[in-house]
Amino acid sequence: MSTTPLYGGIEAGGTKWICAVADAHGHVVATGVIPTTTPQETIAGAVRFFQDHRPLTTLGVGTFGPVDLRTSSPTYGHIMATPKPGWAYADVVSPLGAALRVPVGLDTDVNAAALGEWRHGAGRGRKTIAYLTVGTGIGLGAVANGRLLHGLLHPEFGHIRIPHDRTRDAFAGSCPFHGDCLEGLASGEAMRRRWGQRAENLDDPMAWELEAEYLAHAVMNLTYALSPERIIIGGGVAKHAGLLAQVRARAFDLAAGYPATSVLTDRSAMDAYVVSPSLGDRSGITGAIELGMRCRP
Repeated sequence: MSTTPLYGGIEAGGTKWICAVADAHGHVVATGVIPTTTPQETIAGAVRFFQDHRPLTTLGVGTFGPVDLRTSSPTYGHIMATPKPGWAYADVVSPLGAALRVPVGLDTDVNAAALGEWRHGAGRGRKTIAYLTVGTGIGLGAVANGRLLHGLLHPEFGHIRIPHDRTRDAFAGSCPFHGDCLEGLASGEAMRRRWGQRAENLDDPMAWELEAEYLAHAVMNLTYALSPERIIIGGGVAKHAGLLAQVRARAFDLAAGYPATSVLTDRSAMDAYVVSPSLGDRSGITGAIELGMRCRP
């Protein structure tokens, strides 16, 4: 059995948990996938994976949410009111820490992705970045001066309100809480309900023009509220060919040259401001490992 310090990471998604072990340099040496079934079965599967790769020094978890990140809270480390069957108020941190006997670093899956891209990917070298994931839902992670953004809970950017022209788009929205918030209008689930098919199968130019409109408003809200040096847009919907180019073009027009910074006054600079994740699908697990390394004793 190796005595080299190893660091674990979990990207805890709604359909699967991706588990990985990395060395002290962040190089991944082992990976595994655990189906997301019940909390008990899923956590037990993750524990078995990491027990085969001892000695584990720490573990980082980036999980779907909402999740309680307040370390002083009696429900710290619990998934909160999620629609995922069986997972509402499930404790994630305590059983992992107790079984593996290691410190556990925790954050949202999208904050983990933001950290991964800031540390090793498209955000490297920037002080402040925002990571917007556009998939089944919409979420935001942000890093400012090396610190992940937290507040009352964690960012819930998918639920901001954006302009909704009901003449152009009569769809009422898919969000069970707000109807036509950003997630209710621009998520993969919203696209499926509006157009009758999944985003990856959708070729209608009008559908993608509308999607770009909504995401461009999201980009401008992010720009004016957080002033990040780079906005990274990931997730399955964002992989559609040409979508980010449309988002950049529309966001530039919406900015109308204000404020007079290069990315809002030079169309070519916008290409380097709104980008895809350079780590691809590895953003989340890379960030989860980094979360673990940050809580090393």
